[in-house]
Amino acid sequence: MNAIDLLIGGKDQSASNQRTFQRRNPISGEVATIVAAASIDDAMRAADAAAAAFPAWSQLGPSERRKRLSAAADILARRAAEFTALMVAETGATAGWAGFNVHLAEGMLREAAAMTTQISGEVIPSDKPDNLAMAFRQPVGVVLGIAPWNAPIILGVRSVAMPLACGNTVVLKASEMSPGVHRLIGSCLAEAGLGDGVVNVVTNAPEDAQAVVEALIAHPAIRRVNFTGSTRVGRLIALACAKHLKRALLELGGKAPLVILDDADLDAAVNAAAFGAFMNQGQICMSTERIVVDDKVADAFIAKFAAKAKKLPHGDPRKGNVVLGSLISGAACDRVRGLIDDAVAKGAVLAAGGHGSGTIMPATIVDHVTPAMRIYGEESFGPVVTVVRVSGVDEAVRVANDTEYGLSSAVFGRDIARALGVAKRIEAGICHVNAPTVHDEPQMPFGGTKASGYGRFGGKAAIDEFTELRWITVQTGPRHYPF
Repeated sequence: MNAIDLLIGGKDQSASNQRTFQRRNPISGEVATIVAAASIDDAMRAADAAAAAFPAWSQLGPSERRKRLSAAADILARRAAEFTALMVAETGATAGWAGFNVHLAEGMLREAAAMTTQISGEVIPSDKPDNLAMAFRQPVGVVLGIAPWNAPIILGVRSVAMPLACGNTVVLKASEMSPGVHRLIGSCLAEAGLGDGVVNVVTNAPEDAQAVVEALIAHPAIRRVNFTGSTRVGRLIALACAKHLKRALLELGGKAPLVILDDADLDAAVNAAAFGAFMNQGQICMSTERIVVDDKVADAFIAKFAAKAKKLPHGDPRKGNVVLGSLISGAACDRVRGLIDDAVAKGAVLAAGGHGSGTIMPATIVDHVTPAMRIYGEESFGPVVTVVRVSGVDEAVRVANDTEYGLSSAVFGRDIARALGVAKRIEAGICHVNAPTVHDEPQMPFGGTKASGYGRFGGKAAIDEFTELRWITVQTGPRHYPF
């Protein structure tokens, strides 16, 4: 059991009213962490601390910012065992998924560190004689990062790394499902010597989440908001930001299609589908939720895919090496099982898997899915993937796009020109040819379209999100005026 404090102004602090809440292991129900339950006043103090730290951090040279962020990456990697223990306890994840989280998050910090010298502007030709016109990027102020529980180390680090590299200070609003993990990210950044108040972490009880978030967005020092989570909550975040005319970066839900053309390498497609659908129990925004497969190869693909899915071990990750661990809660399991039951009742066929026990479910494939079934359109966020059979490229594209979401996607086909043509027609921010829908690298522009949100994390694309582009001129000679 771990006691988790707030991080405000470089200091560990209890909630001002001394309130706490408990995060319990989803499998056993045991208390994983006892967490400070911030009040609105606490959240305001965190934003104030970030505002006070902004002048010094924003004026720090890029090489020094790079040095401190690189040190944070070293510390995060060194504390991998702590991160893994907390993540397994709070979310029921496998140790392998937690280890991957540490690895990618470390890379994100190193990439952000490398970007400190890439925040550049340009000189723009002016029609005015003797006028030097420049497009100039500068930090915006305080950035609010709101991170989820499903990949808590990766997404917690992602919410703050590039804002910090761009010279902003941050408030990380931790997930109620993984508060210890997110607080430990703050500890690593503080230990790296970024400076008191440069990084602040707010934890809150679940029932206080909306009030705390709305208060933080309204705080005058907060100039940018980034949120990763559900589309439902993302819409609320967008409304709150619009009310205060604050720019938001939203990475939301997904219903990623993996399109299998009639000339696909089926063995490669099976491996990609299994990884994309069942990694972290399907609790990834870019998880493969839909297999869109050509009728000509559908039976052969399903036979191979089902055989692989049935061999994937599932169980309590604390008791052995399994591929599929626990879902985040019993309610999540109930929702996924409800989607499966609805589909089967309407004519779908279970090719593999089923209900499982408690919060642990096996790898599940639902074949012959139609638009009449809830699972056709609703994000499952669980270890279940649907199969829709189609005839030809045009129908494959139509079905792939028949969703409100547009985050990740993939296409398999040996004719690369044809597969690339399909990729260009899919309405998603990300598409991979002959590779899985689950793929992330720190330097890539990551984000979606439609109900999957807007804006981009990663590399140079993120510089635009977390800096202000200003037009500055210098008149170097006489200026003519009409009067």
